Amino acid sequence: MYRVMFVMLAAVLVSACAPEVGSKEWCKDMKEKPKSEWTGSEAGDYAKHCLFK
Repeated sequence: MYRVMFVMLAAVLVSACAPEVGSKEWCKDMKEKPKSEWTGSEAGDYAKHCLFK
């Protein structure tokens, strides 16, 4: 039982790591992501943090 819980917790912790909005890594990831998959807030954040620095 504890082993299953540990594996699930580890999976959540590893998968939850994403670059901070506005960081160089985030801008790079957004540039590679298809524009049709962007949300409105992602597009605004991309323009604010990556285009108009």
